[in-house]
Amino acid sequence: MKIKRKQAAKTAKQREIHDYDRQDTTSFIDPKTPLYFEDLDLQLPKVPPTQVISIRLPSHLLNQLKAISSQQDIPYQGLIKFMLSESLAQYKRKQ
Repeated sequence: MKIKRKQAAKTAKQREIHDYDRQDTTSFIDPKTPLYFEDLDLQLPKVPPTQVISIRLPSHLLNQLKAISSQQDIPYQGLIKFMLSESLAQYKRKQ
């Protein structure tokens, strides 16, 4: 029973969207009143601030990074992120 109700509600929503797609709806929007996604029952997909990656580095390069990070007393992963960020910023400035 619940499945049929959900399908009927979904079909009704799709029909409503299709109807609005064929009409000029710009008069419905008041430029003085801001719209928020929550007001429209919309949500942006959740994007994590960081992503896990796997990268193979030559042993000597990783050892050098670990030595530098040890000298600066920071985790080597943080040093890698910092170096990548700085390198990217420098690359963007050149272009």
